[in-house]
Amino acid sequence: MKRRNQWLTAPLAAGLAAGLLSGCGTEGGGSGGTGDAVVIGMSDEVLATDPASGYDPGSWLLFNNVFQSLLSFPKGSSVPQPEAAEQCGFERGGSTVFQCTLRSGLKFSNGNSLTSEDVKFSFERSLKINDKAGPAAVMLASIDTVEAPDERTVVFNLKVPDATFPSKIASGAGSIVDHREYPADKLRTDNKAVGSGPYKLDSFGEKEAAFSVNGSYKGSAKVKNSGITLKLFHDDQKALAASLKQGDVDIAYRGLTAGDIAELQNTSAGSDKGVEVIEGTSAEVQHLVFNMNDPVVGKLAVRKAMAYLVDRDALVRDVYQSTAEPLYSIVPAGIAGHNTAFFDTYGGSPQPDKAEKALRAANITGKVKLTLWATPSRYGPATVQEFEAIAKQLNKSGLFDAKVESVGFEQYEKDIAAGKYGVYVKGWVPDYPDPDNFTQPFFGMDNVLANNYENGDITGRIIPKAAASADRTKLDADFGKLQDTVAAELPIIPLWQGKQYAVAQDNVSGLEWTLDTSTVFRFWEISKN
Repeated sequence: MKRRNQWLTAPLAAGLAAGLLSGCGTEGGGSGGTGDAVVIGMSDEVLATDPASGYDPGSWLLFNNVFQSLLSFPKGSSVPQPEAAEQCGFERGGSTVFQCTLRSGLKFSNGNSLTSEDVKFSFERSLKINDKAGPAAVMLASIDTVEAPDERTVVFNLKVPDATFPSKIASGAGSIVDHREYPADKLRTDNKAVGSGPYKLDSFGEKEAAFSVNGSYKGSAKVKNSGITLKLFHDDQKALAASLKQGDVDIAYRGLTAGDIAELQNTSAGSDKGVEVIEGTSAEVQHLVFNMNDPVVGKLAVRKAMAYLVDRDALVRDVYQSTAEPLYSIVPAGIAGHNTAFFDTYGGSPQPDKAEKALRAANITGKVKLTLWATPSRYGPATVQEFEAIAKQLNKSGLFDAKVESVGFEQYEKDIAAGKYGVYVKGWVPDYPDPDNFTQPFFGMDNVLANNYENGDITGRIIPKAAASADRTKLDADFGKLQDTVAAELPIIPLWQGKQYAVAQDNVSGLEWTLDTSTVFRFWEISKN
């Protein structure tokens, strides 16, 4: 047995600083906030209340506020810090044994004690259920065994070195559930949730979810309101905008159209309506994805021609009304290791002469016929408009005959898995702010793109090396090589990087602390006077 008591004393990385190792933060807001209750409107779906299932932005919003993880991302930081844990760290000299000591006196919202048994149960349960819609296969795959040698100690033995493990368990995937309340081998289906986070889920229905302050909470958050009501608009952006303008919701988050945001960002329009637009940073991205086995776009020359013709500036300006930014690599700006490989290779504006040259060099002389596949129900109604704009850009060159088709998300995912689409859209909201989360899920084994792309250097050397490296500051060259390789081989074309927005009534404050690259929407930071 390896020794478990050797805490890592040097910084793990720029993204995993020494502050990770000891208890930090203020004892939390168990007594509740003093501000008024807040009503938030959202058009995203909340697909799960059980953290073994949900792997979508809406579900993780719920998880991050109702459940605790061992670690969490403080506001404005990409460095995970202790939350349910008092201290955590890798065994000295390695990144395969990770140990945490829990805070003393932790309790779930139902009054039950939270111990290492619950932590062990939570991770083993997610892995055992391995729900197709859940995070286990992507986020927890490196776990071999979990030990609970005493009530406050948890030890994770990993199959392979994984320096990003602390960031992974600081996300919604690390949510801790009460082992007395959840079945070990199946999902909970009653739409209830029992956690130890700052809030309790009082009710969850078709139209809204109600959250009250958890008086038993013990952690780093300080709650600044007396409760949250989350109104659910189910992709109805117009209804959400109308509800905000009528004052029925205090905040609109994840769901207003680019046009609504652009209108409200106008100083006079915003002030006349008594609302304020809060803009935050985001690492949300969207890509054009190619099925590498497709008879048309499986040809590198076709993909190169498209890369020379896509006008990101026009898409951002005309479709998204500058609520996003052009993206020229798979690792977005603001994330360590980001470069501009696609700009360097294909330029920042359409180059039809180079596109034609690429096609003719491959003896492609006729117009290339393409169907671009999109789905509005997951990536927003503007996605279809965006793809229609891309088709026009391609067709304007005289080199393509492109059209757009759109289907519902469930059918869309089935057809991608079956290899029916040559070109399609994929969006990505990161699980944690590390370049690993923009590379391994896309290009590792069993990746989320399902586009039949393989590169031995990426999967066999770069990704494993990055996973094993505790010092994330020394990986820029490797992640740079990976980004350059993707730009050269073109399994995808990055399109844009999002900005985060929330629109609030002018008596609401604190939203600036909920909109950062960690993607954690912190209910507790919001106050209303």
